Amino acid sequence: MGDYFQTVVDLDATEEEAAALGVRALDWLVAEGIVAAERTDCVLGGGGFGHAPGPQYARAVDDPEPVNLWSNGLRIQTGRTVFDSGQGEPEAARCPLCRTDVRFVDDNWNEIDGAWDPFKGTFEEWSEGGGPGLVHCPACERPSGVDRWTWEDDYFVCGTLGFTFWNWAELTFDFTRDLGRALGGHRTVVLRGKL
Repeated sequence: MGDYFQTVVDLDATEEEAAALGVRALDWLVAEGIVAAERTDCVLGGGGFGHAPGPQYARAVDDPEPVNLWSNGLRIQTGRTVFDSGQGEPEAARCPLCRTDVRFVDDNWNEIDGAWDPFKGTFEEWSEGGGPGLVHCPACERPSGVDRWTWEDDYFVCGTLGFTFWNWAELTFDFTRDLGRALGGHRTVVLRGKL
């Protein structure tokens, strides 16, 4: 069966401001009744402690029926994190400099030999080592940080602030827009996945 999740990643938050922005957004979510203020054992990862749905939970999702599962809450992550969509593998990534797509699988879903080589170790260098995680684009041969690359179907997003909603119905466009506004008008992206 598995657990489904949606992660709203702030694309503009810096490392220095991520924690304060996370608190600001949580205050807004609590004030709107979307999540409960107290932390309880209701999410996967991070020790299991997060924020359960609040009395106005239905305002954030497209299906107001509450989910009756243990893992049914919000986990906020700050610090350099490589957010992903869980199961499966990415199909392609786009260079931020030349806008060329680097394909990882062919039309028959077979892995393309060597396509992943420019990315090996870059996520770890960026997230754990604090380095740039440089990727040399196979097309233009110029280096850029792995955090600047975009991934087909938003499979990966590198960021310093993310809001993971476990087993909630699909978040509405209006809700994610309003969350971005609560973050000071920051750009956001939503990753959807399953474990």
